[in-house]
Amino acid sequence: MSLLQPVTRAKQRALWLQEALAMEPDAESAEPLSGSHRADVCVVGGGYTGLWTALQIKWLDPSVDVMLVEADICGGGASGRNGGFVTSWWSKLTSLIDVYGEEEGVRLARESAAAVVAIGTLCAEHGIDADFRPGGVLVTATAPAHRGAWDEAVRATRDRGFDVFTTLEPAAVAQRTGSPVHLGGVWDRSGARVQPALLARGLRRVAIAHGVRIWERSPAVEILRGRPPVVRTAFGAVVADKVVLATNAWLASLPEIRRAVLPMTSDMVATAPIPDRLQATGWTGDECVADEHMMVHYYRTTRDGRIAFGKGGCSHAYLGRITPQFQDPGRRVARTEQSFRRIYPALADVPITHTWTGPIDRSETNSPFFGHLDRNPDILYGVGYSGTGVGPSYLGGRILAATALERHDEWQDSPINRGPRSLYPYDPVRYFGGNMVRAAVVRNEHDLNANQPSGPLVQLLHRFVPSGLRDNEPVARLG
Repeated sequence: MSLLQPVTRAKQRALWLQEALAMEPDAESAEPLSGSHRADVCVVGGGYTGLWTALQIKWLDPSVDVMLVEADICGGGASGRNGGFVTSWWSKLTSLIDVYGEEEGVRLARESAAAVVAIGTLCAEHGIDADFRPGGVLVTATAPAHRGAWDEAVRATRDRGFDVFTTLEPAAVAQRTGSPVHLGGVWDRSGARVQPALLARGLRRVAIAHGVRIWERSPAVEILRGRPPVVRTAFGAVVADKVVLATNAWLASLPEIRRAVLPMTSDMVATAPIPDRLQATGWTGDECVADEHMMVHYYRTTRDGRIAFGKGGCSHAYLGRITPQFQDPGRRVARTEQSFRRIYPALADVPITHTWTGPIDRSETNSPFFGHLDRNPDILYGVGYSGTGVGPSYLGGRILAATALERHDEWQDSPINRGPRSLYPYDPVRYFGGNMVRAAVVRNEHDLNANQPSGPLVQLLHRFVPSGLRDNEPVARLG
């Protein structure tokens, strides 16, 4: 038996979800699951991973009875409040090869790029108006020390014959992003942008059309680890041959997941619509933008001419427990807005109209992993997307669908489907040590922006940054 931590709703719905729900006025009045039910597969979680898993099971075998239970509404969690960056894994090619070997690392990177295309194709074929725009992703330097931080990723792809990245001169990056604070960058042409909540709600509609039984406002409270396993909700229960756990950071309280995933906050703000101002700055393309800071800044424009701007990694959890601070940005809003004002000083007078936040599931390697809970062949999970799951969740669905159906193909048998490859320290060391490291990262970010050296203590603590991030962030060193 495993008790699941209660999933709570964010204090403020994201701009994206507000827009989506305006088109579905009755979406939040769904009846919760009640009574006893039977299914071939029960998916817990109505975000991207859960919906893609349910859909891909149906694509592989339409006769399989799939039920999905969601604590809030589909898209109510990370899938409806992220930045809407649909990214591939080309930028992670080196780490994929280090962890999974040359052949599998390259295969996963290629498949991740194909997933971006597949998401756009599905939107077009099924009439999902999620504003999918394949404009790529600009990875930029907003601090002098970050110039060239992308060189290894560019070299790794080019050495293997893949033409993915275009290195841009500083003037070109400043023009395309609408701000001279950008000091250089590289354009990853494999990426796209999307309105994330509209994508999630669209996937829900397509899944229902394919026969998936979806129950919203039905939080899973307990998993009985028998054979077959049982998913208990507040008012009902589902007995299933296979259970797929796809609840993102909320899985981190489970003993098998706790040391492999660190729930962290990711905060976002959005401006008022300013289409004329964007035109004047020169930011007229559809690209997403992310800088090279460890507590990354990520931003893009919207269909109605806003800038949606986010900052990651501002708080983290003790024992994997997601507390109210994860659902209310509080004072963190000021820090996110301050970062926006620094990068876009010409827009200092533009008001912030929306703020929102929530947890992400940061793995130690900065990449997702999949497996069986406590080696139970009937309980599957996928977690650890680390804030970049919009595109890779499509692959997560393929992995979990193949495993649930016991296909023993390249997805079920992939080494990414063998649980976590690296663990964090035990709490309380992780929590209190992590707070110290985070403070050092914040200080280092300030020093990098000011082009000044960090002190020796900051440099020392910086060595304890998780391995998946360590190589991506320079330290403002003395001397």
